[in-house]
Amino acid sequence: MERTLIYSLVLVFLIPLGFAGCVKKTMTGEKVIFPPVPAATTDTLEKSYLALGDSYTIGAGVNASERYPTQTINMLKEQGIFFSPVTYIAQTGWTTNNLAGAIAISNLKPPYDIVTLLIGVNDQYQRNDTTGYRANFTQLLETSIKLSGNRRSRVIVLSIPDYGVTIFGAGWPNVGKQIDVFNAINRSVTESYEIAYLDITGISRKAAGAPGLILGNGPHFTGAEYALWAAPLALMIGRALKLN
Repeated sequence: MERTLIYSLVLVFLIPLGFAGCVKKTMTGEKVIFPPVPAATTDTLEKSYLALGDSYTIGAGVNASERYPTQTINMLKEQGIFFSPVTYIAQTGWTTNNLAGAIAISNLKPPYDIVTLLIGVNDQYQRNDTTGYRANFTQLLETSIKLSGNRRSRVIVLSIPDYGVTIFGAGWPNVGKQIDVFNAINRSVTESYEIAYLDITGISRKAAGAPGLILGNGPHFTGAEYALWAAPLALMIGRALKLN
């Protein structure tokens, strides 16, 4: 009689708390509560990704599916991490000033789960001064942080690739050295904000003489090259999503 009363009291207190499982009676008529089966923990909620940049981000000359951000989310999908289609604020020929202006008039809907920033090749190409680049890049990085919901772990900066390995770039002296100067600036700023930095410059330089990685006679690369950038980026994003 006492045990029956105890089980009944347990049942009364557990049901309102959402812990009630299956209630059965024993052969003696006593009520026993069996623990509920845990709910599935698979997270199928789609994440959001904002890609900021220039022609390398928008994938000039390649299909939309070959852009490095899109290839990245496809790689993550294979790991069970799902994203909605990438939001792009990027265009061929954009400098840091152009990108900042485009962001200001865009109807963005933050916070984004991931924000990537790759910008500066046109600042170098147009011979813009490095002091101005540092100031503009810093502003863009701060904007990226805000667009991520002030979650610095969700922002990733990519270095400027070296188009000096392309046929187009071969006609311009010291491109590689100039790219290094601009990358030294964006890396320094990025690290000062404790933001993740992905160096794809070295990857791009390996495209020199390699078949299928450089696109035609211009300064751009193929989807196969972008896949080489997407692979380490997917790893970084996977880690970032686990942090918070």
